[in-house]
Amino acid sequence: MNQADYLADNPYATLGTAAEATADARLSFIRKTYTHLVAAVYALVLLEFIFFKVLPLDEWMPALMQQGRWWWLVMFGGFMLVSWMANRWARSDISIGTQYMGLFAYVLAQAVILCPLLWIANLYAMKIGGGEYSPILIAGIATLLIFGVLTATVFLTRHDFSYLGPILGIAGMVGFGLIALSLFGLINFGILLCSAFVVFACGFILYDTSNVLHHYRTDQHVAASLALFASVALLFWYILQIVISLSGRD
Repeated sequence: MNQADYLADNPYATLGTAAEATADARLSFIRKTYTHLVAAVYALVLLEFIFFKVLPLDEWMPALMQQGRWWWLVMFGGFMLVSWMANRWARSDISIGTQYMGLFAYVLAQAVILCPLLWIANLYAMKIGGGEYSPILIAGIATLLIFGVLTATVFLTRHDFSYLGPILGIAGMVGFGLIALSLFGLINFGILLCSAFVVFACGFILYDTSNVLHHYRTDQHVAASLALFASVALLFWYILQIVISLSGRD
């Protein structure tokens, strides 16, 4: 079997992966991946800033709230789609330009989907030690800390968490079903269920970070950053919902 056939037939290319690259090439790939991840996060923040400054959200959001929780389904479905897409890119030689288009499109879609939840979060304040803090700030710090701990766990232990892929895939289908049931009022989408989705997002961060270290090729930094961004955004989404539930109205 030639190299092209091998790369096409395997879930991840094992020829020329970051794990097998030279130290300089591996370091460059990791640096590019996390630079793109940080850039995607900053782009998300910038888009949200523009939305809140330009759009009449105080007029639009009350009407959107009438639609119930359908955006939860859209959010989770989008995450699963992007995870599948990023992993598919990792199995192919898709052009870098297409990868950049996918990353930009997902950041834009994430900004749109996240906007209503941020608008709701601005109505609340969390009391800590006599002071009041924005749920967005608390959720952002918690997301950063959890992401940092999980990333350090993978890089320090160098453990391969790719075996989590099928488990997370099944858990994702179950989660999608639970969200659908909540939309029809059959289950209560409370803190406990949000916490379960936080654990799910943490599993994906371990899985994606492990793939960065062991399975992506050194030219797949955009696909790798997209997968990581999707996982971080999902983690922030559900942590923010938990923080809102524990906060009081301003």
